[in-house]
Amino acid sequence: MLKGKTALVTGSTSGIGLGIALRLAAQGANIMLNGFGDHAGPKAQVEALGVKVGYHGADMSKPAEIEAMVRAAEAEFGAVDILVNNAGIQHVALVEDFPPEKWDAIIAINLSSAFHTTRHALPGMKQRNWGRIINVASTHGLVASAQKSAYVASKHGILGFTKALALETATTGVTANAI
Repeated sequence: MLKGKTALVTGSTSGIGLGIALRLAAQGANIMLNGFGDHAGPKAQVEALGVKVGYHGADMSKPAEIEAMVRAAEAEFGAVDILVNNAGIQHVALVEDFPPEKWDAIIAINLSSAFHTTRHALPGMKQRNWGRIINVASTHGLVASAQKSAYVASKHGILGFTKALALETATTGVTANAI
């Protein structure tokens, strides 16, 4: 059971992220939601499980907003014990037609945001000698698909980042895994 723990789940106002938030809440974890669009409905869904729920609308492509989100979760709940880096976007185009701004956004949200959330949450986890970092990858982290160059690159990157992080935290009570 996760009673007394707090999970920050990025990209959690819909889809896989909301599903993860609901499962963690069902185990007793308080939840900090993040995402665009309607957050009142998802927040109510998670609150119905009897846990405390917060929301922060950080744009996951902006490091300063990411830091503010982690700090808000720590202020509201006392700590971030579980970090789920789930936020992600996709764009499909041939490499020669791929808009550079789409490439940059995908890398920022799918890969760089995991680095930024982790670097802010990890010191507290290490200090408490307990933490769980879960990075949402994809089969595209192992195999490629045509017209998905940025997404594939970001998911290969998230696997490499997770492996490096796992080595760096191996002697602590913090674990790092990709799913």
